[in-house]
Amino acid sequence: MDDLYDRLRRRVATNARIVVDTCIAELPEYAATIVDHRDLAGMLDFAVFIRRRTVDLTAADEPMTPEDLATIASIGRVRGERGMPHAVLPRVLALHAAATFREVQEASGARDLTDTMQVLSWLSDQGSAGQRAYTLGFLNGQRRFLSPTGQVRRLAELTLAADPAAASYGEDIGVPLPDRIRVVVARCTPPHPVDEVIETVWQRHRVPATWTGPHELAVVLPAEPDTLAATVTEDLNATLGRPCLGTATATLSALPDAFSLARRVSTVAPGGFLYTIADLLLEVAVREMPEIERWLDGLAARLSSGPDLIATLDVYYRCDLNRAEAASTLHIHPRTLDYRLQRIRDLTSVDPHTTHGIRVLSTVVTRVRR
Repeated sequence: MDDLYDRLRRRVATNARIVVDTCIAELPEYAATIVDHRDLAGMLDFAVFIRRRTVDLTAADEPMTPEDLATIASIGRVRGERGMPHAVLPRVLALHAAATFREVQEASGARDLTDTMQVLSWLSDQGSAGQRAYTLGFLNGQRRFLSPTGQVRRLAELTLAADPAAASYGEDIGVPLPDRIRVVVARCTPPHPVDEVIETVWQRHRVPATWTGPHELAVVLPAEPDTLAATVTEDLNATLGRPCLGTATATLSALPDAFSLARRVSTVAPGGFLYTIADLLLEVAVREMPEIERWLDGLAARLSSGPDLIATLDVYYRCDLNRAEAASTLHIHPRTLDYRLQRIRDLTSVDPHTTHGIRVLSTVVTRVRR
């Protein structure tokens, strides 16, 4: 009586042809890398090879060998050298993974539960290793098309996405990733020359960066020391004209969440300074709660009706509530300052001297000044 492994072995050639035909039909950019019949034959040979090895290794409950991973990487490298766009890579990997799981499902019978679970467990672990090898091979193949700036930009993109190949790719291009990573997000207008800014950051600080939107730059650097983040911030201010800056730190695997957090901070940050979520927690919360946002906008509208009340609050808080220093900075008499602060309380029903008032009104000032 045959088992799951026997049925999978018999279907290797058929399944290989199906997955290659599917990739060609659904991914024109992938199909465009086929130069002649030898390329097509090579794709089929690889599809057959990987299926045979999968059956043999799962049956023996053994991992892929270094030779297996090297073969997979070499196939990925060919696709990269042939100019397949990087954006197509995840779709290629997803199609292959979906096809493999479908093949197992179709071959499984009512008595194959144990074998099926073993195959799926093996694929969960070793499939990821194979995808990493293919991805790294592809990235190395693409390097011939990328300038040094393009390579570090690609590293930044991989790192922000926590791509499993990011660390190996960084080693390959001479930019090893630290254990703990800081991401700095800079929002600026108008847009600046894309490659010029990335190259400036790379040349001055040897850290990768990439544009993640028309007006958004992300820089990836070691979490320590803080002095590096400070010098990068100075350069971004000089290059981008006091952008709104947010930052967060994490390990590579958790970096997408840190990137998202830094983005959220940058949307409410005043220009020119680097902020964390601890600095602007209330401002971020306000932005994400429309009812609070409307309330603060109402306070801002009331303050705008008075004599320089927004500017007065801004200076007063920057002077750490020192009346004499604030009045001097504003070029007004201390009693005039007192009048304005009383006017603020009358208009908003918020005392600007209390802890609550400082948090609320400083948030209003930040929103108006942003």
